[in-house]
Amino acid sequence: MYPEPARHTSAERAVEVHQPTPLPPAVMAPAPVVPLQAGTVPSVASIILPDGRVVTGYAISPAQPEPLAAKPPVSRAAVNVALGGVGFLAVCGGLLLLTTFITALTALITQLITLAAVCFGGFIAVQIFKPHGHQGGTTVNIRKAIFKRSNFHG
Repeated sequence: MYPEPARHTSAERAVEVHQPTPLPPAVMAPAPVVPLQAGTVPSVASIILPDGRVVTGYAISPAQPEPLAAKPPVSRAAVNVALGGVGFLAVCGGLLLLTTFITALTALITQLITLAAVCFGGFIAVQIFKPHGHQGGTTVNIRKAIFKRSNFHG
């Protein structure tokens, strides 16, 4: 039913481009004039194809899509409320982080003060409860004092 495809070499595959030749309009007996609205009936065109066939038809303009319904504009008040809400959330988040930071810093300072108090109190306790023979006064090395005295008077 269908012819078998012929195998062509690449040189034989060259494509020939044929430009259609328009036909002159056919001469016909004048038709009665009927008033029509302008642009409602397109003109008829005929062309001759390279193989001799004649094609007649109307020129078709591309279909225009339906215009989209215009979206109602968003009011400035709605935009301002939305932006205000976003700004309020940002401020609340920042204050929450700031409060957390201040709380952590306060806890750190409190722990450092407590550590310093414990260390200083421990040092003082060791000094008070340290066992030693003298309870106040100045320690004098008697031998050196005598030696110095002997050399002084010597």
